[in-house]
Amino acid sequence: MRTTTPKYMKSILVLTLAFLGLWTELRADARPNIVWIIPDDMSANFSCYGETAIQTPHVDALARRGVKFTRAFVTAPVCSTCRSAFITGMYQTSIGAHHHRSGRGYQKIRLPKHIQLVPALFQKAGYHTSIAGWPGSKGRLGKTDYNFEWNPSVYDGADWADRKPGQPFFAQIQTPGGKLRGKNAEGWEKIAAAAEAKLGRSTPLEAVKLPPYYPDHPDIRRDWAAYLDSVRMTDVMVGEVIARLKREGVLENTLVIFMTDHGISHARGKQFLYDEGIHVPLVIAGPGVKAGAVRHDVVEHIDIAALSLAAAQIGVPDYMQARDILAKDYQPRAAAFSARDRCDETVDHLRSVRSTRYKYIRNFLPARPHLQPCAYKDAKAILQALRAWHTAGKLNATQQLLFQPTRPQEELYDLANDPHEINNLARDPKHAAMLKTMRGQLDQWMQKTGDHGRRPEPARMYDSDMALYLDKVKRKGDAAHLKTLQDNIAQMKRWAKEGK
Repeated sequence: MRTTTPKYMKSILVLTLAFLGLWTELRADARPNIVWIIPDDMSANFSCYGETAIQTPHVDALARRGVKFTRAFVTAPVCSTCRSAFITGMYQTSIGAHHHRSGRGYQKIRLPKHIQLVPALFQKAGYHTSIAGWPGSKGRLGKTDYNFEWNPSVYDGADWADRKPGQPFFAQIQTPGGKLRGKNAEGWEKIAAAAEAKLGRSTPLEAVKLPPYYPDHPDIRRDWAAYLDSVRMTDVMVGEVIARLKREGVLENTLVIFMTDHGISHARGKQFLYDEGIHVPLVIAGPGVKAGAVRHDVVEHIDIAALSLAAAQIGVPDYMQARDILAKDYQPRAAAFSARDRCDETVDHLRSVRSTRYKYIRNFLPARPHLQPCAYKDAKAILQALRAWHTAGKLNATQQLLFQPTRPQEELYDLANDPHEINNLARDPKHAAMLKTMRGQLDQWMQKTGDHGRRPEPARMYDSDMALYLDKVKRKGDAAHLKTLQDNIAQMKRWAKEGK
């Protein structure tokens, strides 16, 4: 016998479903927005981190509203590998994305099918996803720089303004950061003029305090002053983002995460595992974050993936190596791990373990010099100044460390007594126990996380990337750069053949 539903019952059913749909939408709307602000090439040279040469009022204000991490470290000290890591919540060494700018040629890198990009997870949960520079170019996505193949559809656009009414958003603001200062006097003058126009004056040269491993060369001092101006201008950008969120009435329900992609681009910074290269600022403010908190435990930059998903009530995938460092039951890490592999044409293989006090670095290619040939870095005026003074015999013993023809296989530093990582304790009998402990931690991490760097990069992948790089330089018509790059590639291949 066929039954029918009375009309009034159908009406009640429709209204109930509509109510449930509205309730679900309202509940989703209550979830916090997530905003990442990530400048390039910048260490923790903000006044809230102890920098005295400049003032950074906007980042300082963000820190007062939330939590400041004093020991945050990237897992890779160069753009593409670092970004490949935090956008997946995975160590770049575990997903085969550990060589800088790899997978750009005809040889491609593809993620395992079960690994999803963080914006894709937000998108599936109903969030609007965007990525932009600041100030953004209308409709143009911001910096991604991932080493693997990925689908741009994981981003809904370049601005959260494009979202549906009331839709929560996950937005990334990628800013030039330390790149604002350029590589020579032309860039230094440009950022100084911008600082004068925006802030009334540029950073005075006499305010600069250089680390002891750099000589007080005029170009190095000018570059550092320009770098500090880039920090100040980045602080202005942070203030503009916060002002927009406040103006739109969403600041109180937005979790803001400020972190740089790695440390300052300098001889001992970017591309290397000393703290100048891997230590970054990390400030988080928003719903559920205690104001004015300071954390001194060791955290990794990939952790922003897990804590962001958790804040949005999205399940953190089991495969993800990132941890929700804001969770009430979070157990602090014993150490942070970092890795440096090939950067452009320059082949290298370094790993480090960083605890709250000690740093252990392993050089897998110890027969090579610290400052290997690298067209990108050698084009910078600061590297040219260093090499000139080295040739002229103007460097002291500490500064001369940069120019040793070989490297120790192991380095161990007591950062409480040696924050600049100058005195290698690896052969000191008094520190033999610590050396053994940290050596074991690294071996265990490499094994447990499936470090792809344990196997040399296939020649076809290197050649694929170099073909693309060479073609790019050729199209620019820079004959000197092209010759340098060709010579460097030949040098890398000679050293590899020699087992160096």
